[in-house]
Amino acid sequence: MKFFDEHWIKEVAIFIILAIVIVVPIRLFVAQPFVVDGESMHPTFENADYLIVDELTYHLSLPQRGDVIVFRYPGDTRVFYIKRIIGLPNETIHINAGKITITKPDGTSLALTEPYAVVEDATYTLNTTLGSDQYFVMGDNRPQSSDSRVWGPLPTKDIIGRVFIRLLPPSGIGILPGAFTQPQ
Repeated sequence: MKFFDEHWIKEVAIFIILAIVIVVPIRLFVAQPFVVDGESMHPTFENADYLIVDELTYHLSLPQRGDVIVFRYPGDTRVFYIKRIIGLPNETIHINAGKITITKPDGTSLALTEPYAVVEDATYTLNTTLGSDQYFVMGDNRPQSSDSRVWGPLPTKDIIGRVFIRLLPPSGIGILPGAFTQPQ
């Protein structure tokens, strides 16, 4: 009596092929896991939060102000960061003592309200105009965040996707965690 017959081997091979055909495209083009490392997004996300990143949405629509995204750090694209979008392409970002004002391409201004941000004792000013393929991103925990204030605008090409689901910790499970709709 054979333990493994030809039929069984064929079934296992078909199962493995189907799993690869289904799972690999989803992992490469639709969603991927991400584990938060650090305190730059506190209190919205904590160190070791386990997230699923939606890689598909930004192929169908543009990133929006207030979206929490995962991206490749422009200084070393092997490193991944998580931050919130503050400024959109062609806008001018004005930061004065921690208060952010956006000047849109049409000349109108928008003062951001940021209930998610950790208040910092900021005295610096910054003015920067974004290019047509750049975003300005910041961590919610401003005193602990290395972001566009430090290393400049984020090129569109480095965006992986938006945070879609938080799976861990169990008490924080949710869809679009950290979502905050800012005026556009």
